[in-house]
Amino acid sequence: MRIPGGGGVTRQARGRTPRFRRLLVPAVVLLLVGCSGGATPDAPAQSTPPPAPRAPSTTAAPGGQATPAEPGSQTTTPAAAAAESPATPPETLSDLELAALQTMPVGDLPGWKQVFTEDFTQGDVPLGAFPGPAYQARWSAGYKDGTPDTAGQASGGKSGYYPSRVLSVTNGALDWFLHSENGVFMGAAPTPRIPNASTAPPRANSLLYGRVSVRFRADSLAGYKTAWLFWPDSGVWPRDGEIDFPEGDLGDRIYGAAHWANPDPSASDLFMSTSTFTSWHIATTEWSPGRVEFLLDGRSLGVSTTLVPATPMHFILQTEACLPTCPAPQTQGHVQLDWIAVWSRV
Repeated sequence: MRIPGGGGVTRQARGRTPRFRRLLVPAVVLLLVGCSGGATPDAPAQSTPPPAPRAPSTTAAPGGQATPAEPGSQTTTPAAAAAESPATPPETLSDLELAALQTMPVGDLPGWKQVFTEDFTQGDVPLGAFPGPAYQARWSAGYKDGTPDTAGQASGGKSGYYPSRVLSVTNGALDWFLHSENGVFMGAAPTPRIPNASTAPPRANSLLYGRVSVRFRADSLAGYKTAWLFWPDSGVWPRDGEIDFPEGDLGDRIYGAAHWANPDPSASDLFMSTSTFTSWHIATTEWSPGRVEFLLDGRSLGVSTTLVPATPMHFILQTEACLPTCPAPQTQGHVQLDWIAVWSRV
């Protein structure tokens, strides 16, 4: 999870224990540690990206440069599950349901007005050139090269955002080539340009309540992680809250986290899944007044209703490293975004 301006600060409870809710697996303990204790980077990994898998993308009717904020993110890391075994997953989706999930939804939904879609069909963009002419009206590459990520702010820059070394569009998908160079672990945090709901300050990537669906996958890359999130336009955290999904170490399971709009930085609801990043998934966040719900592949992971954020927020596809430990220096691979669809609340 992200705390612009908060650096790699470790979460510590202040007067209240964080609440965790259980759906598919038992509750977990909230923990954050810095980059120390991870692998010590030495020789740089190969910086030429290996080919990424093709991401077929289609569209269907639904069933039923913005200035990035200050960098750095506080990430909720589930350290260990309770001793009991995970709950049995819900029944398997039908072939028809699975087929419907793969397509990018186009159009309004009950209570939601669609304000943005992207399926990266305007052509490839080579590494180092994103967003390029094809996508620059609709995307920002986010933080500039060399901006420390969450852990990097505490480690003196051992990990950070390097969009020119990470981002490309390949085979109809936005691609993150996660790797290290000269001992620095590299990620990126691009942002879509969606209609403005914020006036203080104004920005082109802001909503007051919203619904976001993404189709994504990643290689198993322990030490790298996603924290794709709504972050308050005010930049005041934890007072104005935070919403993260999909989040998780790329070598582990996917989860969602709803941080309460509350002065206590440890107060949040965490919802675990049994799914890993290596298969294609559709993650949907629905943020509405008094309610945040996380859905993975059409199944609800859970709902948070406590101190739900109620001020404008902007969406960032934050992908970084070293939380809780750094990758091995030779670790490299891809995160892919096949499509994204965004709605505002009506």
